Amino acid sequence: MMDVISTDKVAPEERFAFWREVSSKVWVPYDAHCDPHLLQRFQAQVAISELGPVRATLLTTTPHAVRRTPKLIRQADPEAFLVTCTLRGHAMMEQDGRQADFAVGDLGLYDSSRPYLAGLLPAAEPSQLLILRFPRSSLPLPPRDLRDLTAVRMPGERGIGALSSRILRQLARHLPELTASETSRLSALAVEVLTLALAGALDTDSLVPARTRQRALTAQIHAFIQDHLGDPQLTPGTIAAAHHISRSHLHRLFHRQGQTVAGYVRQRRLEQCRRDLADPRLAAHPIHAIAARWGFSSPAHFSQTFRDAYGLSPREFRRQSETGYAD
Repeated sequence: MMDVISTDKVAPEERFAFWREVSSKVWVPYDAHCDPHLLQRFQAQVAISELGPVRATLLTTTPHAVRRTPKLIRQADPEAFLVTCTLRGHAMMEQDGRQADFAVGDLGLYDSSRPYLAGLLPAAEPSQLLILRFPRSSLPLPPRDLRDLTAVRMPGERGIGALSSRILRQLARHLPELTASETSRLSALAVEVLTLALAGALDTDSLVPARTRQRALTAQIHAFIQDHLGDPQLTPGTIAAAHHISRSHLHRLFHRQGQTVAGYVRQRRLEQCRRDLADPRLAAHPIHAIAARWGFSSPAHFSQTFRDAYGLSPREFRRQSETGYAD
């Protein structure tokens, strides 16, 4: 269940005061400030999903800043971590004597129990953030050590941080349409992958539970497979080598999920081909070219595999998609 709160129906002169009250309840109590030149055209919207101990919020807003003061912390403190993923615009954060700027895809961590300043920088269009709030106890890492990572930019383009960013952006993109169980699964996975990223930065990997490491590694492998689906040489051997594990370890990871490596790769390739065959913008692309794009080097093998999966040949499926009969 997702709740949406917006300033759309609030009088312009009352929007920021309304938003200050709303946002303090959604996240934590704080002081908010908006450039006077932006107040008359201030707009904000937040979509909220409660996922057990995790609250996921998608914020779209006119740039402004918020400050968490010692006085406000004494008034109310959920003892939570907040993780932000910048989706549009630029953000900044200050906590524990550090200050960092965040571009699209970057992640940031801050602690509700200590003062901080966070803001979105002025931009031509509304800024957007995905914010996860979860209990500090959710991270099996020493709180004293985690203090070294607040207000530190975690780049969204490389390493395990890239996987965390990818999962959070996927969550943000599909938040309105995901079921509660799907949103919960993605949020939990994001926290687990983030745990591994933070542990790596702190050199405390040994403190991460084996199950968390396993799930994070599996997510990393899934992302690698998705990025290399078009490579006909994508094999269990190349996948295992890219993640510095043995092929037997790789097969065990997939076996625990009731899958095989080859079966998972084939399924993802077929899904991409099916999507492209149903896309009217790709109607002029030959079927064999679409198949090759997603790693099927033999047109005959692709045709038979597609028919086995969907009960129609690729040509029949495309024809039904064009007439609106394909599901």
